Amino acid sequence: MISFEMPETLSKTVVMMGSVAENMMRPVSRRYDDQEHEIPWDFISFMHEAMKAMGAGSLAPDRGVRKEGPRLGYQRLAFMIECLSWGDAGLYLCTPGGGLGAAAVEASGTPEQKERFLKRFSGDKPAFACMAMTEPQAGSDTAAIRTTAVRDGDEWVLNGEKIFVTAGHKSLVDTPGFVVVWATIDPAAGRAGMRPFVVEAGTPGCSVTKLEHKLGIRSSDTASVVLQDCRIPFDSILGSPEVETVTQKGFKKAMATFDATRPLVAASALGVARATVELLKELLDQQGIEIRYGLPRSLLTNLEREVIEMEVMLRSAWLLVLKAVWLADEHKPNTLEASMSKVKAGDVVTKITQRAVELMGPLGYSRDLLLEKWFRDAKINDIFEGTGQINRLIVARRILNYSSKELR
Repeated sequence: MISFEMPETLSKTVVMMGSVAENMMRPVSRRYDDQEHEIPWDFISFMHEAMKAMGAGSLAPDRGVRKEGPRLGYQRLAFMIECLSWGDAGLYLCTPGGGLGAAAVEASGTPEQKERFLKRFSGDKPAFACMAMTEPQAGSDTAAIRTTAVRDGDEWVLNGEKIFVTAGHKSLVDTPGFVVVWATIDPAAGRAGMRPFVVEAGTPGCSVTKLEHKLGIRSSDTASVVLQDCRIPFDSILGSPEVETVTQKGFKKAMATFDATRPLVAASALGVARATVELLKELLDQQGIEIRYGLPRSLLTNLEREVIEMEVMLRSAWLLVLKAVWLADEHKPNTLEASMSKVKAGDVVTKITQRAVELMGPLGYSRDLLLEKWFRDAKINDIFEGTGQINRLIVARRILNYSSKELR
């Protein structure tokens, strides 16, 4: 049965992550925001060793035969990510591990592929993995992807360009990681021809060509990746190489990646939102402004009502995250809940950070506090891994039982 309380077995992990967030991330948050693209190696190295010590390794959820007690893989990740994002969302994205790339392998890789690609995250060196889907002409419309994968004997030959690849540089240049590239094996088949391919760091023909300068999460690199006659082994395709135009089984299975990761994006958003609410209340308390809980709404000041409403939004969004990750841990369908949690969290963090800046006036807009930074960091949560608009479409289709062709 789902529980809305933190599992006792996770409490020590959460305390540790909270300490890391407060003592290692917050003090350098402004520095890595200012020095965009400077890699926080001290943080990366510490987190790599910390994850190994906790047995977290690749930051991947529980796999294999169920042991006694509840599965807590995705729930563990949600609590950890929320804590780390409270410290700094950009630095959290520099935590070594598999990220979206590993999630794609988990969702549609064979047991042999999981062993081959994921074991590196528990090795001696920090490693990253990323996923490359977006192209200059193809954002939310995955059917418009033009990157191609052509079979040549025992190899695939990839050609194309990917943009906005989170952690692309760290995955392909700085560490022994990999990128999961979405490409078409049959352009005429549309989405049914889309497949994910694992391209390892150092593979000839795969290069990082650009690093983006961004509004927020500036300590996390966002790269452009070009594939030019890039050859990879035949067994680096995730899923079947057969095109199933009716069921689109291969495409749908690979897209399950997002059912696992969207609640984790939501958890990150809510870490930023919680940091904002806590600092706002602290600043108000310093000015002698008390939030009087328990009074009728009509007796509260407008400021009190706004703060309480922020807390309501924050808690309700967190409950959606908990349901989505619990379902993922139980290996139950969670497409609806995953999209709902991301829509709600992206909306909540944007509203809370914006309103906090407004309420604090010039101080909120200045660089004296981190409020303006959190405002900038917040918006990405409503954009990457499926925009708010796309996830609203997914929610509507699931509730109304419409297909993507019937409801666009």
